[in-house]
Amino acid sequence: MIAQKDRYLDGKVCLVTGATSGIGKETARVLAHQGGTVILVGRNPEKTVATVEELKREADTPNIEYLLADLSSQDEIRRLAEAFKNRHNRLDVLVNNAGGYFLWRQESVDGIEMSFALNHLGYFLLTNLLLDVIKASAPARIINVSSGSHLRATLDFDELQERRGFSGMNAYGQSKLANVLFTYELARRLDGTGVTVNALHPGFVATNMGSNIGWIVRAFRPLMNLWAISVEEGAETVIYLATSPEVEGITGKYFFRCKPVSSSAYSYDEAAAKQLWAVSEEMTGMSQIPNP
Repeated sequence: MIAQKDRYLDGKVCLVTGATSGIGKETARVLAHQGGTVILVGRNPEKTVATVEELKREADTPNIEYLLADLSSQDEIRRLAEAFKNRHNRLDVLVNNAGGYFLWRQESVDGIEMSFALNHLGYFLLTNLLLDVIKASAPARIINVSSGSHLRATLDFDELQERRGFSGMNAYGQSKLANVLFTYELARRLDGTGVTVNALHPGFVATNMGSNIGWIVRAFRPLMNLWAISVEEGAETVIYLATSPEVEGITGKYFFRCKPVSSSAYSYDEAAAKQLWAVSEEMTGMSQIPNP
């Protein structure tokens, strides 16, 4: 595991979504050990509270908090952002990690295909709602957990909702590509502000992701995990981007195994990134998004 011995996060505030299990929980654990005030975002109240209490005991710190939200719901994201601002006037590290994989087409409470709603619009809306606090805390870092699944994806702007011939793999890949396009566009918009934005592929991690969508996934999960890396290994790049002095000032990059690597050729299409931004703004009802 990568963790800075100089307690890089002393006095800093970190927000981690999807923090009750998997790499989100491991990230929150290490950030707490590094001296940060860590706010976990979870959906299930009992599980979230239990995770916070566990991490408090392990890290021997009271500086671990939680906020509850279903990040596929835009109303809940807005309430989450407001609740955070009522508690804190700074945000040094935002880790957008919450996501899901769906075998069949589902819609969010806002009537948006669930993969796109949770995996991309959740990142987009929460980040922009907190952007004023993040910019006021500069130097600050935004970290977007994407996936190597984006490499095979393109965006069909006429079919972002996947209404025709839904494929869980296509929808997931499209949402993860959106993470990378969003990262690059936001980095361009934040140039000169002292806020860095980077995306990453954590690797194929042994987590419970997808186990809630059918018996097939649950049945084959033990076999799949034979080829998977551990949660600790999967969280390494997230933790590196959150804590390492080596990436101070580095922005608009895609990382794998703690190294910047090339993302897909499509992900560097600035016109597509700008179009995605405009579409995302429309789908979230944000007529004006803070500009640096």
